[in-house]
Amino acid sequence: MMAQSCNGAETTMQNVKNILMGLVLVLVASMAQAQSEYRVQPGDGLNIEVLEDASLNRSVIVLPDGRFNFPFAGTVRASGRTAVQIQSDVTTAIQSNFANPPTVFVSVIPSASNVQEATDSDMIDVYFLGEVNTPGLLEVKPGTTLLQAIAVGGGVTRFAAVKRIQLRRTNRQTGVQNVVTLNYKALANGTASNVIELKDGDVILVPERRLFE
Repeated sequence: MMAQSCNGAETTMQNVKNILMGLVLVLVASMAQAQSEYRVQPGDGLNIEVLEDASLNRSVIVLPDGRFNFPFAGTVRASGRTAVQIQSDVTTAIQSNFANPPTVFVSVIPSASNVQEATDSDMIDVYFLGEVNTPGLLEVKPGTTLLQAIAVGGGVTRFAAVKRIQLRRTNRQTGVQNVVTLNYKALANGTASNVIELKDGDVILVPERRLFE
């Protein structure tokens, strides 16, 4: 009986180890995918290793002009390129100094400011004015609807004229502002079928209710 319990415990532990190993492999694969797709920007760091000559191994910073210097390669363009593309360029540039094409590894360390900019670019800015509980700037994800944004922003006040909420959207190419009047109550009740997805820079104006409105 004791032996069966021990075997069961060992099996459970092995299953847990297998699950953890699978999660680690998925995480590593995700990190590798992110590295392969990331486009280098000025200020990012690069770790460069040459397997055949460790004296060439070094860490460099991508300069404001988008380039960096490397022995035997001179000035190498990095901005807008992936680690794999930079790796290929360095390999080609230094291979005349080796009997056989060298093995080069390049990894990227994005700067904190570039990471923040990438994060910020995943959100859009919308602005609330008038009878709302949280007026001002609100950052939301692309695809957020008007109803969702109002809910995230805390909703409208009891003085809001909910039947004539204005959505103001400016065409960035022409500078012309388009104003659409919406019935918030109809949207909330589902009697209005149109789903309004917000765009970056949209302004939602909630006017004050009139005396007998």
